[in-house]
Amino acid sequence: MEHRTSYSASNESTLSINKVLRNTYSLLAMTLTFSAVTAFISFQINLGTIGYFGFLIAGFISLFIVHKKADSAAGLFWTFVFTGCMGMALGPILSHYLALSNGTEIVMQALGGTALIFFGLSAYALTTKKDFSFLNGFLFVGMMVVVVAMIANIFLAIPAMSLAISAAVVMLMSGFILFDTSRIINGGETNYIRATVSLYLNIYNIFIHLLALLGFSDD
Repeated sequence: MEHRTSYSASNESTLSINKVLRNTYSLLAMTLTFSAVTAFISFQINLGTIGYFGFLIAGFISLFIVHKKADSAAGLFWTFVFTGCMGMALGPILSHYLALSNGTEIVMQALGGTALIFFGLSAYALTTKKDFSFLNGFLFVGMMVVVVAMIANIFLAIPAMSLAISAAVVMLMSGFILFDTSRIINGGETNYIRATVSLYLNIYNIFIHLLALLGFSDD
């Protein structure tokens, strides 16, 4: 009887985790598509620097609201507000790189690289089902170091440091993909809205910093 109860509980847990995974990847696909649409609109209307910072700030504010509303239906609405704002902020960045001599190639390579990193690492985490929670401390410290370096480089403006920061961010976000996916499949994250936003930010940051790395020689 006890064995049957334990098996039933384990089966329910597996079904619950699979449901979170399905909902997360479905919402992630929708939000990435929505961001692509808003980025295209931003690019077409030639959104300037003021607009870029405006939408970036709006994105951070809406991200805070997403986490507050994640356990309610309103969380879905705010998730699309957040990803829409981040897409709008992406427009001026794309405009900058597309203006380079081989800009289209750089953007396509960044997209391809981002997709390869995300699908490769996600597939590895899902297949092996390894627990990557041990990365938590390293990733947190790494992000603190990167943030400090970014602030310092605002004043120093050293190109080599910018390159190193972008490379570090790509590595850290790759680690976060493993960590966040592991949390879902091991039951550490049961809210698909929060899981979606975490993975979205990982993908967004990898794309932005791959653009910086690939465009460094022409920038």
